[in-house]
Amino acid sequence: MCTGSLIAPNLVLTAAHCLYDPVTGRAIDPTTIKFEAGLVGRRAKAARNIAKAVVHPGYRHSERGDTLMGSDIAVLRLSRPISSSQIQPLGMSLNANRGDAVGVLSYNFNHATRPSLERSCEVLARQRTTLVMSCLVDFGASGAPVLQVNPGRSPTLVSVVSAKAAMGSRPVSIGTALDSTLWRLMQQAG
Repeated sequence: MCTGSLIAPNLVLTAAHCLYDPVTGRAIDPTTIKFEAGLVGRRAKAARNIAKAVVHPGYRHSERGDTLMGSDIAVLRLSRPISSSQIQPLGMSLNANRGDAVGVLSYNFNHATRPSLERSCEVLARQRTTLVMSCLVDFGASGAPVLQVNPGRSPTLVSVVSAKAAMGSRPVSIGTALDSTLWRLMQQAG
């Protein structure tokens, strides 16, 4: 189970490691994946199968998780677009920096059919396209949108959740910040 975000009527952004079986480490056939937009309880505002998946060219799957940081994103093309009257795609930004206020909207194994929103967390550190955040996430939140929160403006997607981790005894989350590679992935996904 992973979380994804609609970024265009026919495209979803998620974590690249979500396209691999966690037990075998083998790539999953993307056409077996179903995206449920706006899922609350047993109802989704729209549901689509995946037609194609494009993984960041720098991503290398490792069961140890040591090679996914900074390139753990994938773009999924839906079998057919979702109307903006059903779900609005998220706006995106490449500007996530240390000290920025962010939030995470995710599904997880404890809340698989109801989204959980953490509003008050921040970017603790950034190294190239890897973010360390104070956001608390759980299994299933991989691929969840990290949203930059600016007063008076709509939240913008700046990263996706890659993992939960710890800095000493402090729980943190790791994210892959958006960069110009995303636009190429979107074009390749079509």
